[in-house]
Amino acid sequence: MNFPPDLTNPVTFLLLTAIMFLIVVSRYLLIAGLFQWWFYIWKKQKWAHRRLGKKPVDKAQLYKEIRWSMITSVLFALAGAFTVLLWQKGYTRIYTTVADFGWWYLPVSLGVAMFIHETYYYWLHRWMHKPSVFRVVHKIHHDSSTTSAWTAFSFHPLEGILQAIILPLTILFLPMHVYVLLTLLTIMTFSSVINHLEIEIYPQGFVNHPLGKWVIGATHHSLHHKQFKYNYGLYFTFWDKWKHTESPMFQSLFAKKTSPEIMENKKGGVEPAYQSIGLVPVSSAEEYQNILNENNQ
Repeated sequence: MNFPPDLTNPVTFLLLTAIMFLIVVSRYLLIAGLFQWWFYIWKKQKWAHRRLGKKPVDKAQLYKEIRWSMITSVLFALAGAFTVLLWQKGYTRIYTTVADFGWWYLPVSLGVAMFIHETYYYWLHRWMHKPSVFRVVHKIHHDSSTTSAWTAFSFHPLEGILQAIILPLTILFLPMHVYVLLTLLTIMTFSSVINHLEIEIYPQGFVNHPLGKWVIGATHHSLHHKQFKYNYGLYFTFWDKWKHTESPMFQSLFAKKTSPEIMENKKGGVEPAYQSIGLVPVSSAEEYQNILNENNQ
């Protein structure tokens, strides 16, 4: 048997896809499961006052999110296997020797790749909120109005494809060390899980920090799932700030949820935190679709 095997062979390609699927699913289950266990089970009381959702996520939603996530994982695995095929045939700019570009280039290439991904996703995300597109492509993700760690990969297959293609396209022209590529994939998973956790884990004052103010966390993305028309970013806030699509309630809600004086109101739950800043969340993706349809008439 030749090594490495020729990935243009359908059987070999499918075998690699299966391996990629196991890697993607294992990473997703490990990271999402760890965050869910730590913040909602093991340290539940400690983090209760930082919860953003107005109601607990029921098991039906969790099972639904995991089912959609498995489909997304298949698509990500296919994209990963295709990327390896392109690498094998010499079509990508992936490299394995650090000296080819130097140590300084490793963080630079990571930053450039994240900037490309952020830009692509921001504009893709805004496009997916167009009425006709939202109904078909993005509604599945927004069915989770109160998100969880398991919402991270819960996409319609069309959205999964749109999200999967950007990295293979990027490495066609951007030189990236293989370990930088793996680092980016890990950051993507952690970022998505943290943003959908529905518990703000960043410290008080983080949004005013010179670096922290550019980083998206649970509060930022939770408002997107509650308001729908703000906070379209993926990793960073700069596109939302520049295009004036950041929620005007973001800073006040973050300050409220991270204040050491705020403790969980066991009778009122966490909904008063939204009410106290004047936010009336859109209750469902169906309600948002109706609003879009009315505004589009």
